[in-house]
Amino acid sequence: MKIGFCMFLWTTNVTGKHQKLLRDIKATGYDGVEIPIFEGTPDDYRRLGEMLDRIGLERTAVSAMGDPAMNLISPSAATRKAGVTYMKWAIDCAEALGAKTLSGPLHSTLGQFSGVGPTSAEKKRSVASQRAIGDHAGQHGVTIGLEALNRFECYLLNTMADLSAHVDEIGHPNIRAMYDTFHANIEEADPIGAYTKHVRNIAHIHISENDRGVPGRGDIPWKKTFAAIKESGYDGWLTIEAFGRGLKDLAAATKVWRDFAESPEAVYREGYAHIRKGWKRA
Repeated sequence: MKIGFCMFLWTTNVTGKHQKLLRDIKATGYDGVEIPIFEGTPDDYRRLGEMLDRIGLERTAVSAMGDPAMNLISPSAATRKAGVTYMKWAIDCAEALGAKTLSGPLHSTLGQFSGVGPTSAEKKRSVASQRAIGDHAGQHGVTIGLEALNRFECYLLNTMADLSAHVDEIGHPNIRAMYDTFHANIEEADPIGAYTKHVRNIAHIHISENDRGVPGRGDIPWKKTFAAIKESGYDGWLTIEAFGRGLKDLAAATKVWRDFAESPEAVYREGYAHIRKGWKRA
């Protein structure tokens, strides 16, 4: 098991100016960081990867698609093609970064709603889009971790059962699922069962408190969560995802209207200790 921290708490564009922060994250004990991919070129991410190597941090990658003009489930073939093109670029950047996984709600437009639930036609278009993305990901050694989001952020995939069934239908080795404790806490009648029943498809895990603040201070059933993950034999990343108000666009997308901790340091230092302690006791 490896412990990571997502850089969303500070930025969607990690650069050399974050080196001091990254070194403190490393000194705290983290194995790696999760790097947002939203802008730049593969060369930019290659240089960032070299900096992370010097610091001694491994990395995963995360992205999202907020532009309706590249919706992967759109009835427009041109729109879906634009989405696949975006994903190919993100995969190329992840490979250059040295990230083996690229996760997030990479199945539909974040925050866009049709007014009804997902249709069979949308699911069918999603399967085709994801297979094309999976082929590119496979060629570049990257695994995509699709994320089920709560009903207030997306409508295509809200539960692990729906996500896992969709991954099965896609049937591509490079298209997998991720489990997020925050979203599961909202959508799942049994958040622990939602993990254990679908662990065969899970390639990545986000550790996130019910208020998106400091892990361990809220009401996520952490004892049972860590026990279930450990018992399942999962040996991948446990990556903390927390949010603040520093980035206006990201705060608006994630509906963050207040600070959830007294400082970012409290989030990543206390969060790291929480995972270590919980894992040891599991």
